[in-house]
Amino acid sequence: MSLAEVIKQEARALGFDAVGIAPVSDEQGPASPADGQPHPAQSPFLQRLFHRLTEWLMRGHHGTMAWLERTPEKRADPRQVLPGCRSIISVGMTYLTEHRANEQPGYGRIARYAWGKDYHKVMTKRLQQLEARISSLAPEAHTRSYVDTGPIMEKAWAERAGLGWIGKHSNLVSADHGSWLLLGEILTTLELTPDEPATDLCGSCTLCIQACPTRAIVQPYMVDATRCISYLTIELRGDDGMISPDLQRGMGNKIFGCDDCLDVCPFNLRAEPTQETTFQPSPTTLAPNLDELSGLNEQTFTTLFQQSPIRRAKIHGFQRNIAIAQKNMPYS
Repeated sequence: MSLAEVIKQEARALGFDAVGIAPVSDEQGPASPADGQPHPAQSPFLQRLFHRLTEWLMRGHHGTMAWLERTPEKRADPRQVLPGCRSIISVGMTYLTEHRANEQPGYGRIARYAWGKDYHKVMTKRLQQLEARISSLAPEAHTRSYVDTGPIMEKAWAERAGLGWIGKHSNLVSADHGSWLLLGEILTTLELTPDEPATDLCGSCTLCIQACPTRAIVQPYMVDATRCISYLTIELRGDDGMISPDLQRGMGNKIFGCDDCLDVCPFNLRAEPTQETTFQPSPTTLAPNLDELSGLNEQTFTTLFQQSPIRRAKIHGFQRNIAIAQKNMPYS
């Protein structure tokens, strides 16, 4: 087997459901004097990434996520993250379970990816194990791994590595795993045999656009985060005055994230539930009782969600979201 095939085999053995390899540049132009690497302007793919990101930022769709504004040229070119980077190994883990959320009155809704333990920790540990394996196979290689934490446009690289395509809701869609893949990647200086990029199979379907309750998908393949329930319930700080009344109504009973645009994707019919125990829901995440959760103090919040991504919303944001969901109960 080639080194690329051995690495992919090791990734699957570690529990990753999808793995693919993308070349960093589709065209190697003249080296930049500063770092000795081909200039990103010489690569049409990297250039498209840069323009896609800067257009989104110029429209203000990132809201208060100011960190996305910093060095967009670095986010669009992995060689500025890992000098000499030639390949990106993209991995995915499915988080779909066989459980269904409790949608009865008085209960909130939490996005599926946050039903279990924090996927960042689960995937980071396994990526580090894969890095160690790569180091033993190719000691000369340099690597760097990320799970949602680095300046990497991970969905674009996952698409280029063949894991799936970026759908009209701007999330990755897999022909095998539907909309339920959590992504991570390893940047490496190795020049590995790449996989074929995924083909966009959305066609004329617009179910995800129609399903969004706050009309955050402002055009196919572009989401205005300032209208997105995931942003409003997780990233946006402040009291409910930071959210307009129409967006509050659109939030319904959602208290952490949103799955509406993912739930309706036809490719989910092919998805098999995960066997990963860490992604299985707790009674609280599957059926969050609004009245009970509204009484949490900071200590109980921290204890209850100690190993959960829900901690990212912080107690004040979580309580704000619960209050909005309770106010929406008569309309739900």
